[in-house]
Parts: sequence; structure tokens; C-alpha cells
Amino acid sequence: MTAKKQTLLDEEAIRRTLTRISHEMMEKNKGMDDCILLGIRTRGYPLAEQLAANIKRIEGVALPVGSIDITLYRDDLEQKQSDPKIHDLELPTSLEGKKVILVDDVLYTGRTVRAAMDALMDKGRPNQIQLAVLVDRGHRELPIRPDYVGKNVPTSRSELIRVHLSQTDDIDKVSIVQNN
Repeated sequence: MTAKKQTLLDEEAIRRTLTRISHEMMEKNKGMDDCILLGIRTRGYPLAEQLAANIKRIEGVALPVGSIDITLYRDDLEQKQSDPKIHDLELPTSLEGKKVILVDDVLYTGRTVRAAMDALMDKGRPNQIQLAVLVDRGHRELPIRPDYVGKNVPTSRSELIRVHLSQTDDIDKVSIVQNN
């Protein structure tokens, strides 16, 4: 059987959503002093870069942007792959005394975010950790709630959210796929 696919966000909708999230971040933090954006690999990093570009355009503030690889912190590492590819944590500055905003494409069970926080805490002690996600699809298994949400999409467990970004996939689009 074929999978049914529906577009949730196109390129323009993603741009508008990230602009809104950027404004929400600036408002919540009363500016962006002492903030760092860390994108969770793979698609969280280009989203973090876009948020930083928006904030620079709007506020004139250049935020440090880095990436975080959660591979070694996953609780299902043995089930996922036998020889995982590991990327270093790319921190643009020290975490001490900073507000770290983790950025990811899709929030589902919360396990990826928990792993990211574990990896982050191994590298320092920020004053605060916030979470920004492009899509929150529900089905949380851990008590994790995002501070910034692009789009809430109630899903069934048989559905998948596919995020495609031009930096990684040559197109900007978010789709929901129903596997039959």
C-alpha cells in the first residue's frame, strides 16, 4: 500500500513560523543577552541558524549558534545502530551563566530533548534551558514541554512528521505521512 502524504507547512509558512518564534524568544527573554541557540542534529541546527538570522535582522543582535549531537546519550542506542556516526558538540561559547535555547524540528516522546539536556549538562551549567520546536506532535513519554512551538499537530502513532529543510534536503516543507 502507498503512504498518504499531506503538506502541513510550505516554504512561506515555515519562514513565517520561524519569524514568529524569533519574536517570542526576544519577548520572553527581554532581549537576547546571554542567550545561545543550540540546534539538535540534524535538522535543529539549520532551524537555529535561521532563528539567529531573524533575530539579527530584527534586533541587530548576533547570537552564538552551535549544534548538539545526542547520539551517545540516546536510551535506544543499541536498537538504532551498531556503529553510530558521532559529531562533536559545537559550542560557540561557554555555557556558564547563559540561557541555552535548544532547537529541534519535531517534538514527539521527549526522549531526544532529554538526551540533549544530558549532553548539554556534561559540557557546563547554563542558568536556564529553553526549548523551541518547529512541530509538536504530542505523545509525550517524559514531562517535557516546549517554550516555543511553531505548529501543534495532533497525530496518531502510525503517522510520521517529515521535515525537509533546504540546507539538508534542498526543499523547505513539513509533511504528515500516514502509513497504511
